[in-house]
Amino acid sequence: MNLEFFIAKRLIKGKEHKSSISAPIIKIAIVAIALGVIMMLIAIGTGVGLKYKIREKVAAFNGHIQIYNYDNNTSDVSVVPVSLEQEFYPEFKDIDGIHHIQAVASKGGIIRTEDTFEGIIAKGVGKDYDWEVFKDYLVTGTLPKYTGELNDEVLISQILASRLQLKTGDFFFTFFLKDDDPSQIPNQRKFKIVGIYDSGFEEFDSNYIFVDLRHIQRMNKWESNQAGNFEVFLNSFDDIDQKTKEIYGKTVSNLDTQNIKDKYYKIFEWIGLFDFNIALIIGIMVIVGGINMITALLVLILERTQMIGILKALGSNNWSIRKVFLYNATYLIAVGLFWGNVLGLGLLLAQEKYRVFKFPNPQEYYIDYIPVHIDVVTVIILNVGVLFLCLLMLLIPSYIITKISPVKAIKFE
Repeated sequence: MNLEFFIAKRLIKGKEHKSSISAPIIKIAIVAIALGVIMMLIAIGTGVGLKYKIREKVAAFNGHIQIYNYDNNTSDVSVVPVSLEQEFYPEFKDIDGIHHIQAVASKGGIIRTEDTFEGIIAKGVGKDYDWEVFKDYLVTGTLPKYTGELNDEVLISQILASRLQLKTGDFFFTFFLKDDDPSQIPNQRKFKIVGIYDSGFEEFDSNYIFVDLRHIQRMNKWESNQAGNFEVFLNSFDDIDQKTKEIYGKTVSNLDTQNIKDKYYKIFEWIGLFDFNIALIIGIMVIVGGINMITALLVLILERTQMIGILKALGSNNWSIRKVFLYNATYLIAVGLFWGNVLGLGLLLAQEKYRVFKFPNPQEYYIDYIPVHIDVVTVIILNVGVLFLCLLMLLIPSYIITKISPVKAIKFE
């Protein structure tokens, strides 16, 4: 049997341990570790959750990577068409990690009602468009279907519907300037609202309506095998930089590629700060928990000075005695970690299911509730890291045991 572990176990289970002078200090140290773990879990869960949610919304409107004609000059409106007859469309077989590719086109216009008007970008989508993400954003009505004949169904945002005083089932007129000669009478289209969405991303919601791609093709006098650009969706966002380079290398010379990190760099620079904030909170909590454990360990050593003297008199070396107190500290840290995980993960799971906590200013965060992302591997790494760092911090104060004289320690009261 491990002698040091046996002694530490007896110290932990002993009745005098629970009624000793160090008992309140030990409880405070355990509470500090638990609160620290709760704070770290909340910081990681909400920070990563918000980052993933914002990335998901930006990708929903743009795809992860866009392939377009160089002459478009990265405009939000399609200017020069791209042929759909590409080797990579409708399936990108040469590159792994690509989930979906779809052809779209955009055209600026104005929605005019009897009382008001709004400038919009009509995003033309076809039968290959992936509506999966927008199912979560749908407020009322249904998603449009563009698999059959050309139709006038549109999906409009709740912001635009509110400004224009429109609802599901209403018709409205939209005017589009002719690209070849803006001075001519603009193209006019009558659309019917079949669905209203709300992504919470005002930058997109206040501009985009979704229409049949064939409307854009006809107004721009394009062929049926032409579109404005391609949107590529990846299996993993972490591969976006690498896949952008690979896709660029697999496309013809007149096509360019751009990912959403480059297109919306300000947004991604902002959410990149989340990682720094999370690291800062973790660092502060580890330091606070470590200091509390150092205090508890010093009190334990002071309280067991006579025991230390007796063990030294019996022949135990300094490292052996230090291990007794480190085992004791490991137990206390483990108790704090257990309760911290129970309460922290419980709060995160409750928030994920019931969305109790809301943002007071959802416009700034592009979402009305605080999103949560829980990763088991991250939780395990966090717990192991906290345990390791706290024990590492305890090695220095445990060194005081080597300075204790057996004779003086036995006489210590």
